[in-house]
This record gives sequence, structure tokens and C-alpha cells, in this order.
Amino acid sequence: MIDTGYLRELLRKSHADDPWHGSSVLDTLQGVTAAEAAAHPIPGAHSIWELVLHLAAWQGEATRRLGGNPPAMPEEGDWPAIGDGSDAAWKAALERLDATHARLLEALAKLSDADLDRAGGSLSDRALGTGVLHRTMVIGLLQHAAYHSGQIVLLRKALAA
Repeated sequence: MIDTGYLRELLRKSHADDPWHGSSVLDTLQGVTAAEAAAHPIPGAHSIWELVLHLAAWQGEATRRLGGNPPAMPEEGDWPAIGDGSDAAWKAALERLDATHARLLEALAKLSDADLDRAGGSLSDRALGTGVLHRTMVIGLLQHAAYHSGQIVLLRKALAA
């Protein structure tokens, strides 16, 4: 069974190291400007900035749940609005992504392996990711990051075209 230490290592690699599936989240964001992050080069798709805020929101919500809180939508919403499109706001969004990731790793470090087998909510709700074990939720976060990292790569290619 996957333990807390291994999950932390996988999360760390996925965020800022060398995951097996390709580039880490931070690697996909390297050198992206605020203007590029806010752009919508693919009609109907989220922007890079929106993806960053979405990832941060769900990392924060997962951390809350690991702390024993009942499942809910992220406080800032599923897809938080960009608001101010300045360079400083983009830098703050990237810092928020790093901070929520660090808090997630800290929360996971406080749990025992048995804690990972607690259910996050009693009702199954796919949109909220509830009714699954904490272990499953954390694995879902890894999949979530990989999925959205791939989207960021495609958006960057569309921007360059």
C-alpha cells in the first residue's frame, strides 16, 4: 500500500522535480509571463493562469480535508477569477501555488498511514471528490496535477504558434 512518505515524494516530484510522466508543474510554468498566462489561445479552454489558480484552490481544499474538515468546494471556488492581470498578481498566483503545495506536504507529514484510510466525506460526489479514502484523494491530486500540466504545455504551444 502507498504510505504517506511515498505520497509526499510523488507530490514533491510532480510539483517541482522530475516526475515519470514528463515535466513538473513548475517546469511547465517556467518563463510564462503574466500576459501569456492570462491569454486564451485555445477558444473555450481555460488560461494558464486559471489553471494555476484552480490547482492551488484544490491543493488548499485537500489540505483542509486532511486536517479533518468536512469536504467542501474550495473557499475561492473551483475556478477562481484572475482579477488583476498584472505581473505582480501573476507572481502572487505562482507563490500561492507553491504555498498551497507546501501546506499540503506538511499536512500529509502529520498523518499516519492509517489516517490515509479514513474516508473524506460519507457521500460519493464526483464533483467534490468525496466518499473516497484520503489516500485516494491524494492520488487524485497527483493525477489532477499531471492532467493540468499537460494542458499548460498545450496552451504554451498554442501561444507559440
